Amino acid sequence: MAEVQTEKTTTIVKKSKKAKVKVQAGEAHILSTFTNTIVTLTDENGNTLVQYTPSRVGFKNSKKKTPYAATRAAFAAATEAIDKYGLREVKVYIKGARVGRNAAVKGLATAGLAVTLLADMTRTPHNGCRPPRKPRK
Repeated sequence: MAEVQTEKTTTIVKKSKKAKVKVQAGEAHILSTFTNTIVTLTDENGNTLVQYTPSRVGFKNSKKKTPYAATRAAFAAATEAIDKYGLREVKVYIKGARVGRNAAVKGLATAGLAVTLLADMTRTPHNGCRPPRKPRK
């Protein structure tokens, strides 16, 4: 009895590359905390395009909370968004009360993005919680 060998053919399907999405206008969300500054660039629908922190640029530990680190992170985020997506103008929304907030806006403008709106979204208490009692003497 002769065995018949059949050849199996495999087809390789190449995935098509995603078309580059061009975004002219977007939003920049800057969160400035006690230890870090997070810069997120989104399109107008809120889909994240680029997100940077000072640690991604090379700053570690206590250097992350400096204004210079926030400027470098915002500059890197803006240049990547300009190169990849063609971003030209942003509306900036700032949250937090630390030193990196103004420096990050400066970094976005230095990279070549036009800032059309600057809004402060920091939450402020309206005398909500009762403070702790005074210690006895």
